[in-house]
Amino acid sequence: MSETINKEMIAPQRLRDGERLAISQKIRDAMPGILAAVDRNSGYFGLRFPDAACKEGVYPVIDNQEWTTSFWTGQLWLAWEWSGKQAYRELAEAHVRSFGERIATRDHTDHHDLGFLYSLSCIAANKLTGNREAKYIALQAAEVLMERYHEKCGIIQAWGALDNPEQQGRMIIDCNMNLPLLYQASLIGGDNRYARAAESHIEQARRYIVRQDGSTFHTYFMDVNTGEARFGNTHQGFSDDSCWSRGQAWGVYGFLLNYLYTGDARLLELSQTLANYFINRLPEDLICYWDLALTDPRSERDSSASAILACALLELVKQLPVTHPDRETYEAVALRTIEKMLDGYLNKTHKAGEGLLEHSVYHFKGNVGVDECCAWGDYYLMEALTRAVSTWNSYW
Repeated sequence: MSETINKEMIAPQRLRDGERLAISQKIRDAMPGILAAVDRNSGYFGLRFPDAACKEGVYPVIDNQEWTTSFWTGQLWLAWEWSGKQAYRELAEAHVRSFGERIATRDHTDHHDLGFLYSLSCIAANKLTGNREAKYIALQAAEVLMERYHEKCGIIQAWGALDNPEQQGRMIIDCNMNLPLLYQASLIGGDNRYARAAESHIEQARRYIVRQDGSTFHTYFMDVNTGEARFGNTHQGFSDDSCWSRGQAWGVYGFLLNYLYTGDARLLELSQTLANYFINRLPEDLICYWDLALTDPRSERDSSASAILACALLELVKQLPVTHPDRETYEAVALRTIEKMLDGYLNKTHKAGEGLLEHSVYHFKGNVGVDECCAWGDYYLMEALTRAVSTWNSYW
């Protein structure tokens, strides 16, 4: 694939006098209500977990088996950081033990989302509290994730048995967010093969999953025997040649996170390219439709994708020099997105078992989690608020 990728220009946006302060105050005003919701859900879920998405406004309660369970654990760690309330830490540490049992028994671990699962549970625990058990569990998870690495084509297979002809050699853009677990494993354990695999995968994603116009495929297939690139398509987007919003958000954030570990400036530039494409296709209220190809205002929004984007943009602001022409625009878009979420998408009549961020979409074509709260949306809302008002030590 050509190395030439078009980076769209974005219209400059600037925060008005007092706007940053007003949004910060709105965030601080919202935090007690969010903590109250976390309290109610702590009692509702007990030692179990919310499903990936609500059904008719309420999360089904499940065992620790889905790819999304750590987003609840991540909310608990953030709630502990916000408040210092010991009950949040104690429940999060109980989750760490659950994730330890899960990896030890290989319970629903045959997929690439171990990065999500163990970054927000065990890596976070180790960073925040120095929990040595959590560090050991995270290393085990990284080792299991390495089993999915196809050395010939240099990618981590997303789903399915490694010899499954329908899934073999499939990478998906979500995996950009799973790679920090491997970098952390190398830092913790001193074995660079984890980081080398992550570097290989992100290079293949950079080369093949990003289109020349700055949009992205959801999934891309590689030949595991020859190492050659095959074709890209979608699993959850509108069509193979459209741009699934949450996938593009994973791309903006994921390429940036990989830059932080590798120092590869091409990844920092690519994160900006994907961000500009995303920003240029936002509706007036900044909360994206579930696919960026959609323009009909009756289309379903995916607030969870906008929450992910807000987190990524706030990290971009940290990484770019103050003289960068797009830096102020990224900050303005991120903070205004947060304000729009708090004003129109935050669940303000929260009952036990309900989520935080309304009007998300899990899988539109599968009619799963459409116009509902989703576990990752709730987490990334809290992460975005944290980033906006504090200097945060990332769990990623």
